[in-house]
Amino acid sequence: MAKKKTDDVTKELRESAHKIWLAGLGAVATAEEEGSKLFNSLVKKGEKYETKGRKEFDKVLRRVDDAKGKAGSTWDKVEDSIDKKVGEALKRMGVPTRSEINKLTKRVEELTLKVDQLKPKTTKARKTAAA
Repeated sequence: MAKKKTDDVTKELRESAHKIWLAGLGAVATAEEEGSKLFNSLVKKGEKYETKGRKEFDKVLRRVDDAKGKAGSTWDKVEDSIDKKVGEALKRMGVPTRSEINKLTKRVEELTLKVDQLKPKTTKARKTAAA
């Protein structure tokens, strides 16, 4: 009888160990299924959020571009105004403009060329007169 009790206890332990093993496998399978469901759910939510975020980002980007355009045109106006005021102040002080300096430089170059062309003639004329 003692052997029967030992066999029964051993059988019960095996059955309990087997049930624990099956419960563990069930837990792993459930975690895998639920994990996959959770993962897929998170992916779907992420896709929705990405679409919404992209729309918001595009709106902000358009606003930035608009602001840049407005700032650029405003800066151009300010720059033109500053250039005009500085030009007027320089004119009142008698400072020549760039175009006036360029005209004067061109005229000096023309006159220098004419003087250079006249030099050989005067040198020849002096030699002839001296002889």
